[in-house]
Amino acid sequence: MKRFIIQFCVISIIFGYHLTLAQGNDNKNGTTAAQFLKVGAGARPMAMGGAYVAISNDVHSLYWNPAGITKIDRFSIGGSYTRWFADITHHFWGIVLPVTHNTSVGLSGIFVSMDPIEVTTVDQQHGTGQFYEASDLAICISAAVRPVDFLSIGVTGKIIQQSIYNESASTFAFDVGSLLDIPFKGMRLGMNFSNFGGDLKLDGRDLIKEYDLNPDNTLNTGVQTRLETQGWNLPVNFRVGMAVDLIGRSTEGLLENENNRVTISVDGNHPADAAQYLNIGAEYNFSEILSLRGGFRSNRDVEKFFYGLGLSIPLADKSTFNFDYALASFGELDYIHIFGAGISL
Repeated sequence: MKRFIIQFCVISIIFGYHLTLAQGNDNKNGTTAAQFLKVGAGARPMAMGGAYVAISNDVHSLYWNPAGITKIDRFSIGGSYTRWFADITHHFWGIVLPVTHNTSVGLSGIFVSMDPIEVTTVDQQHGTGQFYEASDLAICISAAVRPVDFLSIGVTGKIIQQSIYNESASTFAFDVGSLLDIPFKGMRLGMNFSNFGGDLKLDGRDLIKEYDLNPDNTLNTGVQTRLETQGWNLPVNFRVGMAVDLIGRSTEGLLENENNRVTISVDGNHPADAAQYLNIGAEYNFSEILSLRGGFRSNRDVEKFFYGLGLSIPLADKSTFNFDYALASFGELDYIHIFGAGISL
């Protein structure tokens, strides 16, 4: 069994890497659709710079690594809100239900919207008085199983839709992830292959035009035709990472301490439409109540440094309420504020 599991993990990593390599990433910036799928979900993961694939143990695992939902032993619900640039808002919500001790299912959604935009034309460059809207949506269903104590495997199926004005595009995609607990001082290895699916191709009523194939024939007037648009790939990404507790309980940390925990995590990302980059994150936790976090991303143009904090409030019957906040520095584009909350019952 152990040999099979190790082989599975190795094959999964090689498979994911070669699939993204086959997509190619040379000079492909901006050549994929559904860019909103690349926006990280959750204040806690973002405060750690997105170095979360090996840490995943809460509702936000539904985005970062579906295998992580096997770490959740109670019904949990949570979400996050991000106010982006240009009046763009990003919402994430998720629900996780443990079915058995080793099996969990989850439901999540990502919603991106923006304020109405005024229509402009060549003749009316200051606006026509009419407005249009643009939005993005992803509805996801996840399932994960733990075949043995030290390995979890998860998969997510998602329906993706993008809309702008009177046009929209939709497709189906999936994520697959694994989480391996290494039996040495709380070390964890995570892998996630995301957004593998069909192309997005816009369609709508504004693509219907009148076309006269033969102007000399008056019988052909008013013939409707439909403009064909090009399909665009999804932003496929292969992510692999490791996390370790530098300080923790006697069975978890490299240095023993019952009330303090310091976790370091590193993720390597291989996107199909951009250069490879590295996420590095750290989290200090006091008595599983107060957390301080920081993160860094290498080989990125503007998104570099991340900061945040979290508060876990015990409730009755071992339930907990969590509040998290993250601050992301985007250089000349200013700061992004991310708020998250969740409850486990």
